Amino acid sequence: MSEAENRPTNFIRQIIDTDLANGKHNSVQTRFPPEPNGFLHIGHAKAICLNFGIAQDYNGLCNLRFDDTNPEKEDINYVHAIKKDVQWLGFEWAGDIHYSSDYFEKLHGYAVELIEKGLAYVDFLDSLQAREYRGTLNKPGKNSPYRDTSVEENLALFAKMRNGEFKEGECSLRAKIDMSSSFMCMRDPIIYRVRFAHHHQTGDKWCIYPMYDFTHCLSDAIEGITHSICTLEFQDNRRLYDWVIENVSVPATPHQYEFSRLNLEYTLMSKRKLNTLVEENLVDGWDDPRMPTIAAFRRRGYTPASMREFAKRIGVTKMENTVEMSVLEACIREDLNDNAPRAMAVLDPIKLVIENYPEDKLEDLIVKNHPSNEEQGTRIVPFSRELYIEAEDFREEANKKYKRLVIDKAVRLRGAYVVTATRCEKNEQGNVTTVYCNYLADTLGKNPSDGTKPKGVIHWVDASKSLNATVRLYDRLFTVANPAAEQDFHSVMNSGSLVTIKTAKVEPSLSKAKAEVAFQFERQGYFCLDNHEHGDELVFNRTVGLRDTWAKISK
Repeated sequence: MSEAENRPTNFIRQIIDTDLANGKHNSVQTRFPPEPNGFLHIGHAKAICLNFGIAQDYNGLCNLRFDDTNPEKEDINYVHAIKKDVQWLGFEWAGDIHYSSDYFEKLHGYAVELIEKGLAYVDFLDSLQAREYRGTLNKPGKNSPYRDTSVEENLALFAKMRNGEFKEGECSLRAKIDMSSSFMCMRDPIIYRVRFAHHHQTGDKWCIYPMYDFTHCLSDAIEGITHSICTLEFQDNRRLYDWVIENVSVPATPHQYEFSRLNLEYTLMSKRKLNTLVEENLVDGWDDPRMPTIAAFRRRGYTPASMREFAKRIGVTKMENTVEMSVLEACIREDLNDNAPRAMAVLDPIKLVIENYPEDKLEDLIVKNHPSNEEQGTRIVPFSRELYIEAEDFREEANKKYKRLVIDKAVRLRGAYVVTATRCEKNEQGNVTTVYCNYLADTLGKNPSDGTKPKGVIHWVDASKSLNATVRLYDRLFTVANPAAEQDFHSVMNSGSLVTIKTAKVEPSLSKAKAEVAFQFERQGYFCLDNHEHGDELVFNRTVGLRDTWAKISK
C-alpha cells in the first residue's frame, strides 16, 4: 500500500483533494491557533493531529499561532506549555511562532477601514443596554442610538479609544451588520473593546484589544491560510468570518471548515471548569494525571504514538458524539504492551522466606526485559533467601481457580524457581505477614524433573536489594460518564480517583527509571516515574491497568 493510500480520509481531506485538483489552491497551509489561557487538553490534541497531520501529508505548512487577544486571562507560562505539547506530539510548526498580537497594528488598520466604509461604529451602550438592544433568539434586535454616528466622528472616537481616553466598559467598536439577523453573531458584534491590561507580548503598548471573531479570520488571511479548521461551535460564526474577509482589503481569502469537537467520557473539556479544578486545589495542578490535559497524559506515561493513534481511530466528522474512555486506554495498552520494558514491583508486600535456600547466598538472575522483543535485551535481578510477594498472591486455602501460592501447592517465581508454601505467620489482626516455603533448585528456567507443573506464576522482589517506592493509582476523576451535564460537577467527583501506596517495593533496576517512560510492572499494569521532583524518593504513576476493569465495576 502506498503512503497516500495509507493516509486517513475524512470530509476535510476530501475538500482539500478537490481544491488541489481544480486549482483553487496549489499548496496547503493550515494553522493551530490556541489561546494561552490554560493547558491544552486531549480535544486540542485531536486538533493538533488534524492540522499538523494534514500539512505533513500534503507537503504543506502548519503555523502555530497564539490567539492572544485577551491579556487578562493569558500567561507566558501557558505559551511555553503549549509549545512543549505540540513538539511532544511529534509536530513542528512552520517558521517562527506566530501571535495574533503580531498583527495588532494591521488589525487596527482594518478596523479603521471598516469605519471609513461606514461598516463600524463606536457604541456607548452599557452591558445591560447592549443586551436589551441585542434581542433574543425569537426577537430581533434594534439599532443602537449610536449606530448612525458619522464616519468622521467614529474615527475620532476610535482614536480616543486607542489613546486610553475612555474607561473600560465605557464604549466599544462594533461592526455594522444587521440587528435583525437570525444569527446572533451578526447583530452588530463587538470587534474592539477597552482593556487596560499588560500583555505578555506587547506590554502596555495597547489599551484596546480586538475580539476573537475579528482577529481570527484576519490573521488567517495575513498568513495565507488555505483551510481554516475549527470545531462546530464556530459554525454560525463562519458568517461573521466571511463578512469581515469580504469587507476589508485582505491579501488572501481563507475559508473556515468545522468538525465535531472531542467529548470524552468521565472528563470535562471546558477550560473554565478545568481551571476551577486547579484553582480550588481539587487536583494537583494542570498536569495532575487525572486531568484530560496533554501534560497530564504525558506525566501519566501516555506516549505521543498512542495519542496520535487515538486521534486517528476516532476520526474527523461533523457528528457530535462522546468517545468511550476504553478507546483511549486501548491505544496506550497496545502501544505499551508492544514497547514497554517489564519490571517487578510489589505494592502490598509480605515476606516470603525460602527455608531451604542458603542464608548467605545472593544470585544474579538474568531476566528478559520484554517477553517477545529480544531487542530490548535482559537485566540482572537479585535473588536470595528472603523475598517480597504481593499479599493477594498467597492464601492458606483456595479453590482450583486460584492460580497463585497456596500451602502445599507449587508456583513459579517469575524468572526464577518453583516454590511450594509450607506455612505462614500472622499479626494480631490476623493478616499474613510472612510465608515460608521450599524451592526446587533444579527449576531455574525449566519445570520440575518429576513432570509436575506449577499452578501459576507470581512476581517478587528481593528483600535485601529492593527499593522503597511510592505508587499512585489513578482512576477516572468523575463517577459519571458526562460530568458536564451535572448541575454541579463537584457532586460527581470520584473520591477514589487517587490511591497512594507508600509501602511498595521495587526491583533495583528501577533506580534508573526515567520520568514519563512507562514500564509494565509484571501482573500489575503500566507505570512511569513521576516527572516532578521528589528528591531521592521513587514515585511511580499508574498509566493504565493491564485490562479494562472499570466497565465491570460500573455495571
